Amino acid sequence: MSGGAREPGRSVTSKVLAILGAFDAARPQLTLTELAARSGVPLSTAHRLVGELEEWQALSRSPDGRLRVGPRLWELGQLAPNRLQELAHPWLQELFGSTGENVHLAVRDGLEVLYVDKVYGRRAVPIVSRIGGRLPMHPTGVGKALLAYEPDWFVKSYLARKLERPTAQTITEPGRLARELAAVRAQGHALTYEEMTLGSCSAAAPVLVDGRAVAALGIVLSSRRARELPRLVEPLRAAAAGIATAYGG
Repeated sequence: MSGGAREPGRSVTSKVLAILGAFDAARPQLTLTELAARSGVPLSTAHRLVGELEEWQALSRSPDGRLRVGPRLWELGQLAPNRLQELAHPWLQELFGSTGENVHLAVRDGLEVLYVDKVYGRRAVPIVSRIGGRLPMHPTGVGKALLAYEPDWFVKSYLARKLERPTAQTITEPGRLARELAAVRAQGHALTYEEMTLGSCSAAAPVLVDGRAVAALGIVLSSRRARELPRLVEPLRAAAAGIATAYGG
């Protein structure tokens, strides 16, 4: 946290938000000491506020005593309108039903993809995406499908950054990645092979509304079955087009 987080005169609201904001996907559970350190709230104040948040069920405790986000916040989160998710979900279910593979929907949020929906089954290959989770754009199929339709200035700015490399297969060379994005735009879909996670490959198609990618629909399967990806492209693109029609109509 920045030094300003410990400045006197912070409002109670800012302290509560800092406490709630201390949790993330990498740290879904924290001790009180960890929570105070990450939020920049003094331990005694954190202890008092955490007690009130627990009483309101904004926070709860795991069996080992660590704190985690409580059910009340989940309930509030469900009230946030997400028209895209509501319209797209039947298409995700249909695509999963016809393929039996992991299907997810993502949007761009800053320099990352934000997963807004997902349908999966017990027999599908495990994947790292989760609803509400974020991943970098360039190693993911949905990320490439979104990035390919961004304005040139955005793509150039993205490629100029130091790009993380989750696996040895991740494409990080700007020139090569730019050519791949051009191919995605020309073909209307993206393919990846073990770029985000070893053992999995993916196909993704943009959800285009008036030429703009408002989201991307992806399907993930085991890399041992990578040869099956081409046959999944058409149903994937058809589902993405269906979502686009429903959303843009």
